[in-house]
Amino acid sequence: MAVPLLLATACGGGHGGDGGATKKRPSASEAAAPAKGAPGATGEPVIDADPARLPTTRKAALGLIGKVIADPDDFGPGIVARTPYESGPDTWPVLDADCVWQQGDPGRGILATLTRSFEVPAAKDKGPLRLAAIVTVHRTDDGARWEMAESIEESMRCPTQQLRQGEFIGGLGAGALGRGEANQTNSEDSLMESGEYRSTELGGPHPYFWAQDQILRFTFAVTAKGAKGWAEGEVDEIAFRAQGAMLIRLHEAVGKKKG
Repeated sequence: MAVPLLLATACGGGHGGDGGATKKRPSASEAAAPAKGAPGATGEPVIDADPARLPTTRKAALGLIGKVIADPDDFGPGIVARTPYESGPDTWPVLDADCVWQQGDPGRGILATLTRSFEVPAAKDKGPLRLAAIVTVHRTDDGARWEMAESIEESMRCPTQQLRQGEFIGGLGAGALGRGEANQTNSEDSLMESGEYRSTELGGPHPYFWAQDQILRFTFAVTAKGAKGWAEGEVDEIAFRAQGAMLIRLHEAVGKKKG
């Protein structure tokens, strides 16, 4: 049953580049605030979940997403919501055979998913930094593992991708870390991808970064699309901060209550 997770780990470091696999990922405590009951590299679960707190309906899944998904403050000062701020919960991104992202149907295996969009407005010598946070609740843990496996396969299959009309990412380097690998203890599976972002509006190349984690039946991700004046390290740091905040909230939302 763990095949999807193992597949994602085995495929880590694809493209032969020095992208996400070589980045130093901060712990949840470094990225945000200390996580209560943060897991160690042991056989214990990443989250000691209360089964009664795990969503089994669409309504419950949407409620949990609302508690977990990042807001502007989680990325840091100066971040604002973009318009539209939230995606429709009935859409799911699909990378087609031509490496173009399309909007599809989430399918029966997904209870709910939501994307929020943010921006650091252009100022002085920097263009607008565009960010997103995504949380998805699957019906089963295996469904979430398969999403992670498919994500790393997409990076390897399409090193250049069209996000939407006039927006492209390329030169992608992807890496995967299962729990316990390289001191990664925040999640059951962790993926990172970095490369170059180009658009007809903002030019390029500019830094591009994406990170996604899986715990139980949940996946949560952040993306950052750079612009003029933004260094790769700055982009990564802002994205990691929000990812850490979502991880902590997931612990609080589904973990067993103490006492």
